[in-house]
Amino acid sequence: MTRALVLAGPGTNRELAAVRALQMAGATAEVALTAQLLDDPMLLDRAHLLVIAGGFSYADALGAGRMFALDLARGAGGAVGERLAHFVSSGRPVLGICNGFQVLVRAGLLPGALGHNRAADGQAVPFDCRWVQLRAEPMSRSVWTTGVDAIECPIAHGEGRYVHADPQALQAAGQVALRYVGRNPNGSVGDIAGVCDPSGVVLGLMPHPEDHVLVRQHPLYRRDATNIERSGLALFRAGVEHARGV
Repeated sequence: MTRALVLAGPGTNRELAAVRALQMAGATAEVALTAQLLDDPMLLDRAHLLVIAGGFSYADALGAGRMFALDLARGAGGAVGERLAHFVSSGRPVLGICNGFQVLVRAGLLPGALGHNRAADGQAVPFDCRWVQLRAEPMSRSVWTTGVDAIECPIAHGEGRYVHADPQALQAAGQVALRYVGRNPNGSVGDIAGVCDPSGVVLGLMPHPEDHVLVRQHPLYRRDATNIERSGLALFRAGVEHARGV
């Protein structure tokens, strides 16, 4: 059985939704708090797949995901960071959602940076919660988007604007995994909603695919049957399927 570990820090709040998505995708899943991982870094060794859940770790008081990322990089005298690096190098998939994406960027596992939301005219946009549509990039290296076409799911963030100095190079390297379709909700460069590492096993995205794994979760599910085919569950199934082969 594929064992998934869902990592939650103080302030995260989407870990149970991630557990449900992973279970529906065919994995067993358990939640571990950051403190538990610091006490026992070998928790990573026993998992086939890792999800860093979304929310507001440490209340984002010192910048989105910063303290959470420091815990991962330096925890247990560096043992957590070393095991996480080994986790990735062994081909086991890692997913960071929303605050989890911010954590992976700050931990150096994903390229670029995330800043405060901006409108098309450059004006600041406050915390925004709305449904968005995502398109998977066909040339992406991400194992999480294998077989995925489009996803509809909500966003819920105030610091989700993806920034990268050379998005064309990122695209050429196959590291752009997902883009917003239609309105760009946060001013991300190139409408980028999710990126992966060079190996394709690490994925970070701002929207919440775990919040659309059941048909009834979509606000239009009674009127538009097409949203059934755009569930975020496809992304979790792709990740679990890859983990089974590692």
